[in-house]
Amino acid sequence: MMRVTLSCALIFLSVVSFGHAQRKFPEGFKFGVGTSAYQIEGGWNEDGKGESIWDHLVHNYPEKITDRTNGDVACDSYHNWRRDVEMIRELGVDIYRFSLAWSRILPTGISNEVNQKGIDYYNNLIDELLKYNITPMVTLFHWDTPQRLQEMGGFTNRLIVGHFREYARIAFEQFGDRVKVWTTFNEPPQTCRLPYEYDAMAPGLNFPGIYTYLCTHHLLLSHAEAVDLYRNQFQPTQGGQIGITVDGSWAEPVSEEEREASDITMQYLFGIYMHPIYIGNYPQIIIDRIGNLSMQQGFKKSRLPTFTPEELTKLKGSSDFFGYNGYTTNLVYMNDAANTANFRVPSFDHDRNTVDFQDDRWPSAGSSWLKVYPRGMYNVLSWIRREYNNPPVWVTENGVSDLGGTRDVARVQYYKDYLNAILDAIDDGCDVRGYVAWSLMDNFEWRAGLSERFGLYYVNYSDPGLTRYAKSSAKAFGNIVRNRWIDPDDMPEPELYIPGPDEPITTTTVRADTTTEDDGGATGLLLSKMLIIAAFMFSVLNM
Repeated sequence: MMRVTLSCALIFLSVVSFGHAQRKFPEGFKFGVGTSAYQIEGGWNEDGKGESIWDHLVHNYPEKITDRTNGDVACDSYHNWRRDVEMIRELGVDIYRFSLAWSRILPTGISNEVNQKGIDYYNNLIDELLKYNITPMVTLFHWDTPQRLQEMGGFTNRLIVGHFREYARIAFEQFGDRVKVWTTFNEPPQTCRLPYEYDAMAPGLNFPGIYTYLCTHHLLLSHAEAVDLYRNQFQPTQGGQIGITVDGSWAEPVSEEEREASDITMQYLFGIYMHPIYIGNYPQIIIDRIGNLSMQQGFKKSRLPTFTPEELTKLKGSSDFFGYNGYTTNLVYMNDAANTANFRVPSFDHDRNTVDFQDDRWPSAGSSWLKVYPRGMYNVLSWIRREYNNPPVWVTENGVSDLGGTRDVARVQYYKDYLNAILDAIDDGCDVRGYVAWSLMDNFEWRAGLSERFGLYYVNYSDPGLTRYAKSSAKAFGNIVRNRWIDPDDMPEPELYIPGPDEPITTTTVRADTTTEDDGGATGLLLSKMLIIAAFMFSVLNM
């Protein structure tokens, strides 16, 4: 009997230990959730707001949007910002990452005309966040160039550098007393490569191999000027941090023989933006390749512009953290000398000269470009650690799309798997400071319109009030935030069950209570397991 009792006690203790052996996120690690101005605000021409390149695109070329919708109303956060903050509070996160609409503050993009009502809107939002101890993480630019500046060439025109610096000055003056984390630019490729190489984003042009590099160059100079301004005139008294966020998929070589293809791809995806900041210039492999090809193609000088020594001095060290947005992974291999991949000449693709694709065996999402491969997150973070001497990293976006529904089991699993990959990277020494889930709610997903949903909260677009409901993922993510560890078995019911487009209705539509306890579902799971073992012990001891 003593042996049986001892065995049962050991089983009981092992279950208790299981509940506490889960890896915890480090002390000081911050959780957040993110959005961007054009995707959620609506009010596209209200209260003095000027036209942006996205306003211009959706109104003049509606056929370029999958479902022909637009961001005129989107989630109507221009009027529903209090509800947005309420949802952020429900999640329990530390940070809300959002962007300012340049043309809401400066209608033409130029600082001679400041729109006070736009400033009031962001002041109200910032104050409401701080009222509930939520830290604003503010992005100055999330793809929405003022249309009047685009008519001057946008970021392909060097004049935009000065305009961006003055826009940044107004933002620092108006909000910097309360905003302590700034990002200058979100995802430069969506501003410089996709719009100009492939007509895949606004302004929607197709001029490969030239505009991409002009835009990239001026964007980096704009970043450097904004950071220089902040550090010299505002940071000493305001005490915040400032950085930049880049995006890119991990480049997984199809075989060990294609390791070079992975290295080259990572330089073209990340190095072209971050080498000037962390190393001191564009990657040499990019300088040499574009320079040599340009000469062969009949250009008198490289299609890649050159920084002056003074510009490089401003750029180097111009980010207090490495912002990274990551969603998926691509397999890569080298294109051959005969250009079998049939890349256009000149083009960014031909300059890079690697071919990427995705494994059909990886789980799909609501977006055609997004396959689920969590190890890719670990690989990118490890690459950043090796390449740039382990800078502080913020994962400023990570999430997955579907086509609708609130019982979003796949999204719950996605967050668990990618957060576990981040914990793996932290265990290996990566200096990851925080994680921002994308997105707070379903919103206007750029060229996909309203057809793809990334939100933790479901937005009912057919309801004039654009009602929001917590999906299963909102509750699961909230539990991770509260518990600071990942419960593999936690799969909560949504606030309101709404089936997805291809989902059979499996239960009556009911509203579920929101979990508010500090330890969420994890403690309930642990207690259930303890009770099962206790019952087992009781039955054995009474045999």
